[in-house]
Amino acid sequence: MKWVETRSENLLAMGHGRGQIQDVELGLRRDGTIVGLRGRIVAEAGAYPGIGAFLPFMTRQMGQGVYRIPKVELNAWSVATNTTPIGAYRGAGRPEATAMLERIVDIAAAELGMDPAELRRRNLLPAEDFPLTTVTGANYDVGDYAGALDEALARSGYEELRREQAARRERGDVKQLGIGISVYVEITAGGLFEEYGKVEVEPDGTVTATVGTSAHGQGHETAFAMVVSELLGVGVEDVRVVQADTDVVPRGRGTGGSRSLQIGGSALYRAGEGVLDKARQLAAHLLEADVDDIVLHDHGALGVAGVPAGALSWSELAAAAADDTRRPEDMEPGLAVELDFNQGEATYPFGAHVAVVEVDTETGAVELLRHVAVDDAGRIVNPMLVAGQQHGGVAQGAAQALFEQVVYDEDGNPLTATLIDYTMPSAAELPSFEVANTVTPTPLNPLGAKGIGESGTIGATPAVHNAVVDALAPFGVRHLDMPLTPEKVWRAVHAGA
Repeated sequence: MKWVETRSENLLAMGHGRGQIQDVELGLRRDGTIVGLRGRIVAEAGAYPGIGAFLPFMTRQMGQGVYRIPKVELNAWSVATNTTPIGAYRGAGRPEATAMLERIVDIAAAELGMDPAELRRRNLLPAEDFPLTTVTGANYDVGDYAGALDEALARSGYEELRREQAARRERGDVKQLGIGISVYVEITAGGLFEEYGKVEVEPDGTVTATVGTSAHGQGHETAFAMVVSELLGVGVEDVRVVQADTDVVPRGRGTGGSRSLQIGGSALYRAGEGVLDKARQLAAHLLEADVDDIVLHDHGALGVAGVPAGALSWSELAAAAADDTRRPEDMEPGLAVELDFNQGEATYPFGAHVAVVEVDTETGAVELLRHVAVDDAGRIVNPMLVAGQQHGGVAQGAAQALFEQVVYDEDGNPLTATLIDYTMPSAAELPSFEVANTVTPTPLNPLGAKGIGESGTIGATPAVHNAVVDALAPFGVRHLDMPLTPEKVWRAVHAGA
């Protein structure tokens, strides 16, 4: 039996994301020091409350964000409705926390007459405070929030942008410039700390890496192969990654929560270390040398330090490991190690985004001119894969701020049931994003890696949101709810809302 879903059926039935109404108060001194945060969150869970009812927990956990906030009170209610259920859309509860914080900080900056970048800088948690546990119970591993903000401001040419904005306002231009900032921290691998990994050297010297995660387009195969390749000195093309096959993968926690490289990759790294240790013992036995003198030579063979000519290739070592007469009596046959790596705690990637928009005050149209994203995912294994995740995440984050919204009438009938009514941007509506990275390795895993899959959607949305509201400041606009559609912007300009 085969069933093929139509696009309209999908738009009617698929799970939705976000769906929170947030009432927020931020307490500050006149010098900009934050003294407290109070929030009330009503979260839509849909008709069958499952994960949607749980997501406000993640929002609350990340409620302190990147700031020194000595007192935080956040109360949340999950509400059952007659709409499609809310699901774990990219970011799952964490983007909501950042959106809440970054909007109220921008509003506070306007109230104080302070530059929003300066207000953030005065309240960021300093790098020397890590590791730390926030007042909402998040165990931050490591962070350099000021470094990410400084990098984003420098790359965007922030001071020059402010000068151009001031000039446009002075002239009363039809098209006003808006500059939005967002500094965020998120949680990755939350509650999913453990993963299976196995590394085995085959008779021909190639390597099979088996892992309990399951890729669906993110490039795990390439990243995992690079980890094993570098560790064992074999070519990336000589590493075969096995995943999602229950005949050969005994267990696994799958993909989710931006956990795959830091947990699955670390499982393979630790298993690879075990293989390398076993191979060094075997090489020492065969070469009649001390195991401490055995090293991995540049050409991917193990031998005595300083004597590459006598080194043993991986195929030779695999053959010896399978031969009862050649390996040590107390050594198990084969060059394979399998294990479960447990990180023990989540990691907390962070970053800073700067969005630049142009708002046509006669039509309400918003154009995203530039988006600068500086994200820190710890040590980077494959820069191209990281950049791809950044670009995709920023596109989704900007889409939430400017375009996408599910709308129902008063009787619960969906009004956005086709792509004519549901506005989803293409590449034509978005600029080429400017992405970069700071690198702050986590001490929690051997790779020093944190997640990157959801960072873009967390940092981008409030940056774009803030940029549009910033452009409308001369018209007395203090806040607008997302999405910032042309009609909503036009009405705000003409009402001074």
